[in-house]
Amino acid sequence: MPQLDVLDVKNNKVGSVEFSASVFGAKINKHLVKQYVVLQQANRRLGTASTKSSYGQISGGGKKPWRQKGTGRARVGTSRSALWRGGLTTFGPTPRDYSLKMNKKARKQALRSALTDCLQGDHISVVDKIILDNPKTKEAVQVIKALGLPQKTLFLIAEKNKNLELAVRNIPAVNVLPVEGLNVYDLLFHEKIVCTPETIKKLEERLG
Repeated sequence: MPQLDVLDVKNNKVGSVEFSASVFGAKINKHLVKQYVVLQQANRRLGTASTKSSYGQISGGGKKPWRQKGTGRARVGTSRSALWRGGLTTFGPTPRDYSLKMNKKARKQALRSALTDCLQGDHISVVDKIILDNPKTKEAVQVIKALGLPQKTLFLIAEKNKNLELAVRNIPAVNVLPVEGLNVYDLLFHEKIVCTPETIKKLEERLG
């Protein structure tokens, strides 16, 4: 079973933790990982872009602008033509649902693959506990510097940590995520995933 050192917030070793091979030593399935990321990005699309593409959606234009013959101009039946300003839009976007689906078993396997890749790539750090006295960005920055964390860091928490959530929200690319909200995109986006032993235990219960 893979092991990692457990650090305190001052970057001192205080113990070690073992990872379950079924979750953090799984076979990496790149196809499922990609499928999960595509699903997340598609589900985030609003699909609310809308244009008026039929005459029934546009008011006015009932009167013929000029007579059919004798003016020397092109024949026109309505001023709401797609060729005119203020007219309808040809082949314009209409509201649609971009969301995709993926079964639970495939999602779990994709998460296992991403977690295994993170562990093998040394992208996971384990801290005994992350407790801030105040919800201050300054305190969060001190912890990040002490642990030598990169710019893109994800704090994965087992239970709500309001002070930490408030402290990092002004730091670009540093995020806090509960175990329940863990997803492949965030695992791949961040350079370092900071966990506690409780977080790892909860992940193994969820994905084991």
